Amino acid sequence: MKQRWKKGLINIYYIPALVLFGGFVIYPLLKGLQISFTNWDGFSQNYSNVGLKNYQTLIQDGHIRTTLVNTVIYGFGSTLLQNVLGLAYALFLNQKFAGRNVTRAVIYMQAMVASLIMGYMYYFILQYDGGALNDIMQILGLDAVDWLSNGRRAVLLITLINSIQFVGVSMILYLAGLQGISASYYEAAELDGAGFWQKFRYITWPLLIPAVTSSVMLNLIGGLKLFDIIQSLTAGGPGFASHSLATLVSYTYFRGQNAGYSATIGIFSFILIMVVSIVLMKYFTKREGNV
Repeated sequence: MKQRWKKGLINIYYIPALVLFGGFVIYPLLKGLQISFTNWDGFSQNYSNVGLKNYQTLIQDGHIRTTLVNTVIYGFGSTLLQNVLGLAYALFLNQKFAGRNVTRAVIYMQAMVASLIMGYMYYFILQYDGGALNDIMQILGLDAVDWLSNGRRAVLLITLINSIQFVGVSMILYLAGLQGISASYYEAAELDGAGFWQKFRYITWPLLIPAVTSSVMLNLIGGLKLFDIIQSLTAGGPGFASHSLATLVSYTYFRGQNAGYSATIGIFSFILIMVVSIVLMKYFTKREGNV
């Protein structure tokens, strides 16, 4: 009886977390779903139900296709770069040498800067008039380049900057994974004549799968909902060429004054991220089980 009472008391402690989760996650999601079926402009007290009209517009909207492609590039492109560079950094910084801890701190430090601030910092580097990069190019006798005026180039630069900022997160995860691998495995492999690539392929990589899972999921979700850096660098421009789904939600709501359609894009973005996350999580869980 006493044990059951203790279990019941412990369950009470879940209530504040559940209330917060319901108030800040579940309620806004349900409210957004409701608004997506209306023609609300975001300000007026009067609006009406339009059924699936916003969802039909979503399917036919040419800007959505461009934005969806950009979102996939931001998500998967950033994930690829962050994990490749993060693993390379981790392998290098797992060795013992002078200044190792300082190097780790410098690489990770960028992740501590707010993404909006990081975007503005790079904007002052890349802007056409007075940008630091163009000033250096002109000193070297080269013509200035309007780096952010081309949509494809802007998308690639945003992906690169996002990857550079958060590569330290992947590095830390991989370092933790590497330091959890027993040195005896490598010693046994060396006795069998294994080289660096063979040790990486048959020991390091399989035992790093849990770290890979964590890193890929964090990077991918962050990339698919990328907002701050885009907003500060290009604001989705030129035109709609560098928008992500997240920035398009903001643009549609505040500039387009179409909260109903904005909520529809938000629901679509939520479903996309959820589906991609579930599929990848199942894949990595299966890989972890095979190790």
